[in-house]
Amino acid sequence: MADATLIAEDTVERAHQLNGDLPLSVALTVRAAVAAYAGDEQSVRRDVAEALAASERCGSRRLGEWPVVMLAFLEVSLGNYEAALTTVAPLLPMLELFPDSTEVINASYVPDAAEALIHLSRLAEAEPMVAMLERNGRRLDRPWMSAVGARCRAMMLAAGGDVDGANGAVQQALTEHDRLPMPFERARTQLLAGQLLRRQRQKDQAATTLREALQTFEDLNTRLWADRARAELARADVGTRRMANLSPSEQRVAELAASGMTNRDVAAALFISPKTVESNLARIYRKLGIHSRAELGRHMGQPGH
Repeated sequence: MADATLIAEDTVERAHQLNGDLPLSVALTVRAAVAAYAGDEQSVRRDVAEALAASERCGSRRLGEWPVVMLAFLEVSLGNYEAALTTVAPLLPMLELFPDSTEVINASYVPDAAEALIHLSRLAEAEPMVAMLERNGRRLDRPWMSAVGARCRAMMLAAGGDVDGANGAVQQALTEHDRLPMPFERARTQLLAGQLLRRQRQKDQAATTLREALQTFEDLNTRLWADRARAELARADVGTRRMANLSPSEQRVAELAASGMTNRDVAAALFISPKTVESNLARIYRKLGIHSRAELGRHMGQPGH
């Protein structure tokens, strides 16, 4: 993200030197895109407004589409779904006129628009958009369209109460992501997969999937999406909450016991008696809801413990 920010700033500076509205609109849109992924709301809104003004001055309708796409992405990232739909409204007539044109270069806003509609329970309006992505992805063998189309389909099925069907669709999306070098988009799909697993009470699997999504969001410095993943992880990660109930001494006993040390070894390392170790382990098992040293080892082996 730091490299992208430097490139965006350099692009804007060069556009000002060229003293033309066309390069200025492009440069401001690039900088708005970087800010949108970074979650810098104020910068996005400022640069989008200036980019739109520049595109109007040079009479390019096409140039004006890209700032709109970045603003819509920001609104979805913030959970402002009504605002996202208002933002993309000027683009939707072209989608209706050219339903076969949903390549990422033309229609990167379509998954965000569909997601906003689904979150607002407007499933009938989202259906044609999702179907376009699925159909064109199959027809042209485009992994981006197939991946985001399957992700949106999973959202629709989940919204309709078909969690099993949603799970199948999200797995299909993840398979398509294997062909797609876009880690942010994959992490968005993993976030949905984690939510679905949590709804099915598969909390360990949900936590693992959500941690992977969180790691990607953090690596990419996409703050708003990292916050979403953390919130979902807090709902799913029962083990972490239970670990917080352990006292510092119980935590240390748990760590050493899980490493494979015997009770006598743990006692020697902590300068306590083996009987005290046994008592601590009994309390640890009770608090964590487990019954054996093997379960403790698996529990402590989870990321973050």
